[in-house]
Amino acid sequence: MRKTTEILSVPFTVCTMEEAVEEVMGFFADGRQHIICTPNPEIVMEAQTDRQLMQILKAADLVVPDGIGVVWASKYTKHPVPERVAGFDLCQRILANLAKEGKSVYFFGGAPSVAATAAKRAAKMYPGLVICGTHNGYFDAKEEKEIIRQIKTLQPDLLLVGLGAPKQEKWIYENLRFTSVKVAIGVGGSFDVMAGNVKRAPKMFQKLGLEWFYRLITQPTRWRRMMRLPKFVLTVLKNKGK
Repeated sequence: MRKTTEILSVPFTVCTMEEAVEEVMGFFADGRQHIICTPNPEIVMEAQTDRQLMQILKAADLVVPDGIGVVWASKYTKHPVPERVAGFDLCQRILANLAKEGKSVYFFGGAPSVAATAAKRAAKMYPGLVICGTHNGYFDAKEEKEIIRQIKTLQPDLLLVGLGAPKQEKWIYENLRFTSVKVAIGVGGSFDVMAGNVKRAPKMFQKLGLEWFYRLITQPTRWRRMMRLPKFVLTVLKNKGK
């Protein structure tokens, strides 16, 4: 059991990217179902007022810091996290490992055709990876039941859910038990990047921890969400040492 450190009551697993990948690959062999969450500062702030989301983050099997702000905040705890474990990169590492073992994945979420395109690209990038199904993120209650039934029938090893946070985390938490999936991860907008519809921040921005800034200047409509970042910083400083 790895150490955890709490940042504004959210328990993050203290691990490197390599250790996170190792942990996840172990999940596929233990016969239980697992939820992986990758919160950034925006999600941490959302959890302060969303009790269900906080409950899910506390119940998840692995919670890694998808945001340099979380890494910074952890410096004020007894057990700082060693590095950022970006959800997109973690997902790619897991897919690469699953491909070596011939394991399967189901892509669920995104706009029409996006999940299917992302899945096709993943299959080409990771030979040996089994794509057992895809479905977009638009559905009503009746169709949702069919999606769950399909996932259970296909029995993917990994379920990637791209419904946006916190909807995806809540969907996984409420429905994972109705499937036979071993590991489920909420991947946000990763399908758009994998499908080639959205460009990821250049390596320089990633290394400097400025992916959030790149997203802001390329997607100005995100400014309202980005306003949570200074609030996160101020809240962490206010609560440090508590």
